[in-house]
Amino acid sequence: MKPVIALVGRPNVGKSTLFNRLTRSRDALVADFPGLTRDRKYGEGRGASKPFIVIDTGGLEGGEEGIDFEMASQSLLAIEEADIVLLLVDGRAGLNPADEQIVEHLRKLGKPAFLIVNKVDGIDENVAVGDFYGLGIADIFAITASQGRGVSKMIEAVLAGYPEPLAEEERHEEGIRIAIAGRPNVGKSTLVNRMLGEERVVVFDMPGTTRDSVYIPFERHGKRYTLIDTAGIRRRGKTTQTVEKFSVVKSLTAIQDANVVVLVVDARDGIVEQDLHLLGYVLDAGRALVIALNKWDGMDLEQKKKIKSDIRRRFSFVDFAAIHFISALHGTGVGDLYQSIEKAYESAKRKLSTNQLTRILQDAVLDHAPPMINGRRIKMKYAHAGGQNPPVIVIHGKQTDKLPDHYKRYLEKTFRHVLKLEGTPVRIEMRADANPYTEHEQGLTGQQVAQKRRIAKNRKASSARDK
Repeated sequence: MKPVIALVGRPNVGKSTLFNRLTRSRDALVADFPGLTRDRKYGEGRGASKPFIVIDTGGLEGGEEGIDFEMASQSLLAIEEADIVLLLVDGRAGLNPADEQIVEHLRKLGKPAFLIVNKVDGIDENVAVGDFYGLGIADIFAITASQGRGVSKMIEAVLAGYPEPLAEEERHEEGIRIAIAGRPNVGKSTLVNRMLGEERVVVFDMPGTTRDSVYIPFERHGKRYTLIDTAGIRRRGKTTQTVEKFSVVKSLTAIQDANVVVLVVDARDGIVEQDLHLLGYVLDAGRALVIALNKWDGMDLEQKKKIKSDIRRRFSFVDFAAIHFISALHGTGVGDLYQSIEKAYESAKRKLSTNQLTRILQDAVLDHAPPMINGRRIKMKYAHAGGQNPPVIVIHGKQTDKLPDHYKRYLEKTFRHVLKLEGTPVRIEMRADANPYTEHEQGLTGQQVAQKRRIAKNRKASSARDK
């Protein structure tokens, strides 16, 4: 088992910076802004001789109220599940009463703890460290997380008591990556906690509670998944703080990184323009899709009827996606999401054979022939798979670049219906065969150029024989 390391400390002491340094990533948001990290964030440690898992946490000060209390609860949970605790302190700010409170809590739990004095660049290291000996922690390391100074030496010493990994140790499989996306305050974090069966991320009645994309691996009925709780995405004009803009970028990146996106819509607000914008982004990214209308409980029959009618009208362009009516708070309908997620993932990753696709194409053309262009029928010869997640179907033929959009939509629906592809967009790419008699070779592939020259050579030889 990999050791689990929790990074704890007061706000703005450099926990997220150290997390990014240890994971060799930029996964955790970093800014000169106390209280930026709110949820537990997990990452795979990289660069050390031994593998480990590191947890980034929100700041602890004592006396937290409101959302800060929820954030502190997440940090305390991280301490409980960790094997090792790294207590970060600010070498420039010196000893703080909150540091003493955290040490006292660690002593009660009996957790192995190391004191990490951060931000010692440009100051006397001995003076910076000397202020913290009174905390009574024997193992003290001075580092500068932003520059990497002392970090490698520190992590090697922290892991010294753990065995070397076995050569045959299998890599942890993350399973299906499920991004929970939506506007602010529609219940995304509540849904994540309900799906996990624990209070894993901070839930508070305030838009913008989640600021970073939180990746959470878990197992259900023997199957592995990774849930991604994303920050709420609202219209560009409404996004003001720099931190919020970074959060939106992280959310959009998480959608790109996911296999399946669960778009959460607030049923009580109805379908708004931002829901449609988000839906368009998911489709542009080519991700499999499941739609969850949250806060369905407590609505009267007339409201439910109106919402269902609105959905059929405004979501008609994503008729391939399953729609669920749920209550994340009470758990109604949440378990049914998994079946649709599994179907969408299987459809998005399915391997398609050239013979099967070509046969479907030929049947589609036989049922409904493509239009005539300049007195000549558009001819489609064969089809093959061009990619997965989403499925890409490449069709070769003559004049296919002139095929109208309505016929492409007909082909897309035909492939989806025959192949029983559910929950995923399907992309059709048309490839027009090059005209070997054209005078120009610009834009032709090497194979097409060779074919053109071979035909020209044969024509010359034929002409010479005729003379």
